[in-house]
Amino acid sequence: MASGSRATVPEDSDRTVSPGRRGEKAVSALTRDSVEAGTLKSAASAVRSVVASPRPVKGKAGREAAQRRLQLLPGSQAEGRGQGSEEEEEEPLLPVPEEDDGKAQPLPPVCVSAMRGMWREEKVALYCDEVLQGCKAEDADDAMSKYLSEKLKLKGTWLGVWKTNPELFFVKYEEASISFVGILVEVTCKLRQSSSSCFKVTVSVAEPFSSNIANIPRDLVDEILEELEHSVPLLEVYPVEGQDSDLHDIALALEVVRFFYDFLWRDWDDEESCENYTALIEERINLWCDIQDGTIPGPIAQRFKKTLEKYKNKRIELIEYQSNITEDPSAAEAVECWKKYYEIVMLCGLLKMWEDLRLRVHGPFFPRILRRRKGKRDFGKTITHIVAKVMTTDMVKDLSSDTLLQQHDDLDLALDSCYSGDTVVIFPGEYQAVNLALLTDDIVIKGIGKREEIMITSEPSYDSFVVSKADNVKLMHLSLIQQGTVDGIVVVESGHMTLENCVLKCEGTGVCVLTGAALTITDSEITGAQGAGVELYPGSIAILERNEIHHCNNLRTTDSSKSTLGGVNMKVLPAPKLKMTNNHIYNNNGYGVSILQPTEQFFIVAEEALSKGAASGDKKDDNMLSKVMQNLNLEMNNNKIEANLKGDIRIVTS
Repeated sequence: MASGSRATVPEDSDRTVSPGRRGEKAVSALTRDSVEAGTLKSAASAVRSVVASPRPVKGKAGREAAQRRLQLLPGSQAEGRGQGSEEEEEEPLLPVPEEDDGKAQPLPPVCVSAMRGMWREEKVALYCDEVLQGCKAEDADDAMSKYLSEKLKLKGTWLGVWKTNPELFFVKYEEASISFVGILVEVTCKLRQSSSSCFKVTVSVAEPFSSNIANIPRDLVDEILEELEHSVPLLEVYPVEGQDSDLHDIALALEVVRFFYDFLWRDWDDEESCENYTALIEERINLWCDIQDGTIPGPIAQRFKKTLEKYKNKRIELIEYQSNITEDPSAAEAVECWKKYYEIVMLCGLLKMWEDLRLRVHGPFFPRILRRRKGKRDFGKTITHIVAKVMTTDMVKDLSSDTLLQQHDDLDLALDSCYSGDTVVIFPGEYQAVNLALLTDDIVIKGIGKREEIMITSEPSYDSFVVSKADNVKLMHLSLIQQGTVDGIVVVESGHMTLENCVLKCEGTGVCVLTGAALTITDSEITGAQGAGVELYPGSIAILERNEIHHCNNLRTTDSSKSTLGGVNMKVLPAPKLKMTNNHIYNNNGYGVSILQPTEQFFIVAEEALSKGAASGDKKDDNMLSKVMQNLNLEMNNNKIEANLKGDIRIVTS
């Protein structure tokens, strides 16, 4: 199923199977009624509640003809916004293949949510103090309903953009092409309210007829609204700009509720005892902010998001599977339901770990290599592995006569054959190797020729690219090109890694050096990271010499303006050790070097001025930077740090 509009709230008041007492009872019963009692509080399930039961349309022939016009759109022509985006400009028109008489006008811009500019303290105060007001988890629905109801009293009728699932309008389509169908509507707030924040409002097509689909037939829109009795989920409607100030308050209230059910609410909340529910909500807000501002590295944040999305999808799978059982379940059906249920329980447990700060920092969220070290060969010899389609005498002319050789046309096979002390020699070409994420033995991997001609690309279906826990592993004269993997382009879990004369083209975060690990990078280039180019965790060690780090911190988040990550990021509890000499750090979207400390009061040392180096910020920042750099084992000599969006060096307090 293609993704629908942004976060929506389900229509029904009850919730269905979730890990806990209600989940076990529902799985045991395995009846259709046990899953039709309600819907999930997630964007996907709320969309399903709208489109799950297609109804025949009045004027069937006319509607079928219209839908035939709304067929699969070419990806190159589609410009719809992705799920979760917030529009600040006009919605682009998406063309459909055939022409129609009455073309829709472009959609007007919707109100920009004030939540985008809120700091975490403001979000905590809004949810915990103003909306939830210390309520219990089972009362959270009522609290959200009350908050939203009060805001909606400000204005009875207004204009908004209804963003709904394309399946209402399209026979088939590409999810990447059309994320939603938007229609300009007039909203009348005659609410249908249940015990949760599951409001529906009455809408009618507003003039002039406007949509993000250029040639969508007006008749088709009218007929679908008639089918829906002109009643749509309130949270699918976004107020448009240019109305009075009350509409901005309504837009904020809608975004508050969407965010709550998208990220803060868990399906198990009202089934488990929680003495202080608002404290739990505060933890989840902090988790979300840590992800948005880069405190939690991009790859780890992606791992959490994947787990959360997988949890929601598995719940939907269970509900759909149960709903298809019309009679008493067979033994096979019962077993399958239990399997799906316990998979949900496992994912639920992982998500709960994320909400505990200690488990988030020290828990099982960093990628870990499970492969055992081979060590040296029994006969004590080392082998040089030649990676090339065909091996010639010219390739080995510089090797000593007693060198043991083994030729491979596949880099993965070469790495799999390595023992400690071996060398892998790679000749120009393009390669992939999942075994680069399993480096446990002390080997050298080096390219022969120009580094730009030895290209190693990541496998998009894997989370990791290059991961090492070897005592001493070395990569030389290579280009590492990250494609689709979410972990850092290079992750040093333990031991020491050397990168020499390499190009690292990142898509996720850059190089991550975990606690206790060490890294040396010389004469290399790092670019394109979504976070920092080099991320140093507490207690790590790094030496950076003669490198270029640029165009990093390409974060795709709503709060990217607050992110400070850029070239090099250090977390200082306990302090990492860093030596930087003759590096060029430039054109990063954050700071050239950012130093993350818990509080400004953590370092209590004598205040002395820096003899060299430039720091951005006012005099107070300069003094604090001086104290921190003295307390840290941080040595910086002859580095060129320039043209970074937010400045050169900055202390960041969390």
